Amino acid sequence: MDVAKDRRRRTPALLLVDMINLFDFPDGAAMATAARRITPALVRLRARFDRAGAPVIHVNDNFAQWRGEFRDLVASCVEAGGIPAEIATRLAPQPQHYHVLKPKHSAFASSALPVLLAKLGVRRLVITGIAADSCVLATAQDANMAEYGTWVPSDCVASRQPQRKREALSLLSRSLNARTVASNRVHGLFPR
Repeated sequence: MDVAKDRRRRTPALLLVDMINLFDFPDGAAMATAARRITPALVRLRARFDRAGAPVIHVNDNFAQWRGEFRDLVASCVEAGGIPAEIATRLAPQPQHYHVLKPKHSAFASSALPVLLAKLGVRRLVITGIAADSCVLATAQDANMAEYGTWVPSDCVASRQPQRKREALSLLSRSLNARTVASNRVHGLFPR
């Protein structure tokens, strides 16, 4: 048995969905405020993955900017100031992280994510970001269909309205059998 390959399969990858964002859409201010609230928990969770040497993958809408790259999106958010700059500064991909631009709601739809996960040998995903009732939910559904084990930490996802987040977490737990406990309540996530 290949021990390194077996360890990779047990090691989860962290997906940060749509957190690098200008929030320049209807109800964007509400979404920005909710995203700001979860940022400290995301920073702590990402640090856990970094310490464990586990993959961190930033997956973000390309907002129909077909000629741009991920760093262009980060730069646009920093230039915008306010909450977009605050979040982009705290959560910008680090050199050891991966990043994938996606054209649709799910991180899997028409993106390089499935190929990257296969190359990394990952079979478990921790799905975080915004919006719990849209892109996070769509990503978790596709992950479930592809038979990935999933955890959606309740303190690391946000929606425009708290009720929509609660409904999405309930659906994820009931229908997709995803774990939805808070990130500070899960221990032993990584191999020693």
